[in-house]
Formats: sequence, structure tokens, C-alpha cells
Amino acid sequence: MNIYVGNLPYSITDDELNDIFSAYGEVQSAKVIFDRETNRSKGFGFVEMEDEGGREAVENLNDSDIGGRPLRVNEARPREERGPRGGGGGYGGGGGGGYG
Repeated sequence: MNIYVGNLPYSITDDELNDIFSAYGEVQSAKVIFDRETNRSKGFGFVEMEDEGGREAVENLNDSDIGGRPLRVNEARPREERGPRGGGGGYGGGGGGGYG
């Protein structure tokens, strides 16, 4: 089961996240998500564990207080396909003006 964990304290580590969930069963992975540019936590992460322990963890940890913040814990939804990432529109996409 893949579990979304939101509203994490920004100081939490992967190991601490693992420890929180390991009380409910074997954790296969625990990952806090970081911003690539700033290398700061985004305040959420994902935990993978077996289904039975995962359901128990979701029930018991949702709205629990960790570091003064109420966790948001639920089963992760499959990642949506988002087309290719791209910046702005390239050349010539600006406003008008100029020659009459």
C-alpha cells in the first residue's frame, strides 16, 4: 500500500517518518519529498507498507500531532499523467504594439 503523508514538519527525515509508521507494520520505504531547487522539504512524503498495517497506520495517524502539526494521512492516489513539462512559449509570443 502506498500512503500519502501531508502536513509534515519541515525538519522531519526519512528515518523519522519510517519510525512513525513502523509501529503499524513493516515499512518498505519512507520518503520525504524535497524541492529540487531549494533542497527544502515540501512538507509531505510517501510511505510504502503492506496493506493490513498500512490501513491501520492511516486510521491511527491521520490527524495525529507530529511536531505541532496535524498529519494528513491517506492512501495515495495513482500519479496522474501530466504532459511534457515546458517553459513559456518560445519566440514571438508577446503582445502587439509596434508598427501600424
